[in-house]
Amino acid sequence: MRHLVSYFLRGLVLTVPLAVTIAVCWIALRTIDGWLGIPVPGAGLLVTLAAITLVGFLGSNFLWNTMVERMERMLDRLPFVRILYNATKDLLDAFVGEKRRFDRPVLVAMSADGAVRTFGFITQESLERLGLADDVAVYFPQSYNFAGQLVVVPASRVTKIEAPSSDVLAFIVSGGVTDVPGAKHGN
Repeated sequence: MRHLVSYFLRGLVLTVPLAVTIAVCWIALRTIDGWLGIPVPGAGLLVTLAAITLVGFLGSNFLWNTMVERMERMLDRLPFVRILYNATKDLLDAFVGEKRRFDRPVLVAMSADGAVRTFGFITQESLERLGLADDVAVYFPQSYNFAGQLVVVPASRVTKIEAPSSDVLAFIVSGGVTDVPGAKHGN
């Protein structure tokens, strides 16, 4: 009986993540297809990817950049819209844009003796403009959640980590369950 329970639990570990991934992808594909009114499963995703790529191509054009700048100036005049647009744009830039911010993983000593530490990402090397010349801004993603917390800490409490940011982020989001291959500490 113990072996059957063990096999069942191992089966859960192997099938549930795959099933959840397939279900989420299927729901996302069907939702995009529904929004676009396309009856062929997955075609909506292809159309969306092609449209985003086309906008990216057009975004490289001087005339298009002028149009985007005008649109952004217009959005800057609308209080709530300005905040929403700029926050979304900055967040996307931080992850995939030219101004990537989550590419400097660090280990931060949260206690004076260094016994309590947490992983994060430096988002600002200098906070001098805020009157905090000796501090840095560190973003701490939360485990098993799509949220995080920004904490200002003395730069002396930050240790840079020589590892790909995507591996460190996966480690944090998984609650420390995922391994970080070949991570090294550095200053």
